[in-house]
Amino acid sequence: MPRDSRRTRIAQAVLAASVLLLSACGAPGPGGGDDSAEGAVKGQVTFQTWNLKARFQKYFDGVIKDFEKKYPGTEVKWIDQPAEGYPQKLSADAAAGTLPDVVNVSPDLAYPLAKAGLALDIGKAAGKYRTEYLDGAWQSQEMPGLPGVYAFPWYLNTGPMFYNKALFRRAGLDPAKPPTTYDGLFADALTMARNSDRKIAMLAGTPSIEDFGRYGVRLMDARGTAFTFNEPKGVELLTRYKELYAAGALDSQALTSVAESAGRKFAQQSVAMNPGSALDLENFKRDAPGLYENVGITDAVNNTGKANMYVQGLMVNAQSKVKPAAVALAHFVTDRQNQMAFARQVTVFPSTKGALDDPYFTKEDGTDATRVRVAAAKSLKTAVNYTPVVLSDQMKTVLRNAVARALQGRQSPQAALDSAAAQCDRLLKTG
Repeated sequence: MPRDSRRTRIAQAVLAASVLLLSACGAPGPGGGDDSAEGAVKGQVTFQTWNLKARFQKYFDGVIKDFEKKYPGTEVKWIDQPAEGYPQKLSADAAAGTLPDVVNVSPDLAYPLAKAGLALDIGKAAGKYRTEYLDGAWQSQEMPGLPGVYAFPWYLNTGPMFYNKALFRRAGLDPAKPPTTYDGLFADALTMARNSDRKIAMLAGTPSIEDFGRYGVRLMDARGTAFTFNEPKGVELLTRYKELYAAGALDSQALTSVAESAGRKFAQQSVAMNPGSALDLENFKRDAPGLYENVGITDAVNNTGKANMYVQGLMVNAQSKVKPAAVALAHFVTDRQNQMAFARQVTVFPSTKGALDDPYFTKEDGTDATRVRVAAAKSLKTAVNYTPVVLSDQMKTVLRNAVARALQGRQSPQAALDSAAAQCDRLLKTG
């Protein structure tokens, strides 16, 4: 489902309900199924993607034809589901025992299926392919509390940061040296607010779970059973954001900001930094030429040396009747050659090692698309998925509200994060 890297992640609640139903029906728990994928690669494989057929039918028809040629005796039945209602469709298929053999999932959608024993442990069944993929991409398919890897990594994305060089110069900041760490960001943000008499904010939004991760906060315990973003480092981050808010270094509407409104603030040149994409650059060129000529591109700030990664994967149904063929297809679709071909058709990035060194991802040609593509590809080589796969949309709202209370001074940062962690833990336990 290649869309903007900041696309809305779908809640897990409907899938969690299917886990309960499957458990009641006696479905195998994690590790309880047969992880063997040995045997002849033959038979009909059902392959389900997520909102891809309308734009990429020719590409997938070619991949399927090549797979069937490589493995005589196989036949691929391709199913493409619309974006709307996709988790509900997975839930219904899981409950009915009709999940396709190979399923396009994001990690948050794979997690409850893995808990129910419906996702094949790729680490066991196909560990020989481990070295073909970027470390961060492979690790993104690990599930908290479960000893395995539950999908082949597929396409990736990340969000570089745009910054306004003219606003940096006006505030006395060096436009050739945008901040790369949170210390640098906080210092520059305070300078920006002070030297603009609070007219220009550095940022338009409050910290999300990804910011906590990039700051170096431990987000969950090792077993994935409790949230830990309320530890001292998390409190430190929120305290510093509170200082920014008080100083006018965050936009006045930051507490209610969404990605679209933050983008408008940046386009209007009232905010100095904001995440972006190649499409945003094209819009700036058309609608805001004064901004466009001053846009700089840099990595999102972090204290870890690793950017945030958004990832899609291909899960193999642990109950598939054609498991060897299903594993072979999932690997074939996600191998370097096919991922490179897909990345040339849409703004996504391969998860295979070495692919990001291709000139397509390293050489600029003066166009907006390559400016963003090269910047994003460079950061993806070591990127990680900071957002815990168990973090539902409801939990994100809990954290966002806690952050707002702390910034407004209605609760201390410690009390706000303690409350949010406790609420998220309760939600985690109730599914």
